[in-house]
Amino acid sequence: MTGVSIIPQATIAEARSTDVVFVPNVMVNGPASLRSLDRRLLEWIGKMYAQGAQLYAACGGSLVLAEAGLLDGGQATTHSSYAPLFRDQYPRVTLHPERILVQAGPGHNVVCAGGASSWQDLTLLLIARRAGTKEAIRISKIFLYQWHRDGQLPYASMIENVSHGDAVIVSCQEWIARHYDRADIVTELVRRSGLPKRTFDRRFRAATGYSPLAYIQALRIEEAKQILETSAVPVDAVGREVGYEDAASFRRLFRRLAGMAPGDYRRKFRPPNIVLKAKQTAKASPTLSLQEG
Repeated sequence: MTGVSIIPQATIAEARSTDVVFVPNVMVNGPASLRSLDRRLLEWIGKMYAQGAQLYAACGGSLVLAEAGLLDGGQATTHSSYAPLFRDQYPRVTLHPERILVQAGPGHNVVCAGGASSWQDLTLLLIARRAGTKEAIRISKIFLYQWHRDGQLPYASMIENVSHGDAVIVSCQEWIARHYDRADIVTELVRRSGLPKRTFDRRFRAATGYSPLAYIQALRIEEAKQILETSAVPVDAVGREVGYEDAASFRRLFRRLAGMAPGDYRRKFRPPNIVLKAKQTAKASPTLSLQEG
């Protein structure tokens, strides 16, 4: 997919032992993709682990370890977009999608990393284990690698697009998207659905995976993220814009769902001034057209 040629030095049949097995990301889109993973390779990974090899998995690579049965009864992380599939297929694994690194197994010999850029954290951990903490720090300075100490929450979208087929709930979701800032939104949703409240709550959770209130809170925080990323609107005003008159309540909820304070989120994700100025310059520049004549 990337056009990069990888020339293996040996086959798994020839590699009878190893100290480390690194499992990179795999592209999967459902249970069928997981079942199509090469069983011979899964068995080989399990054999290496049984012989004492340390396992390191990045992003969707944790799905490979789970499919091999090597995470049962333990803990793991993966990219937040894989979390629903992971939880559905591997209920015996405790998943922590908010974390960048999760160590598991005897002696912490299994390490899973979250999103794609978390390979930096995985690399630094491997260097620290093999060559010491000082060397890991030295490498991080040379290559500008960094530890993602805030976890995956700041990067994750809290609302997932789920095709559930419940027309009543779909209609409610569409209405929420236009009126998420209303104060009486849950009461109005129940009224619009025409369902008893308990029935509405049950169907909403079954369809979306959220309670109605949790869904609205998550959507509001997603909207707040967008405003913080693209504007200089004061934080308290952002809270009011998405439906929170109480600034303290907004800040507490934002920190809980995004993993950091609103101001910290803006500093982390708003493009630097050089980028913003470049965009403004591009908009202000006249468009040139070539005409025949």
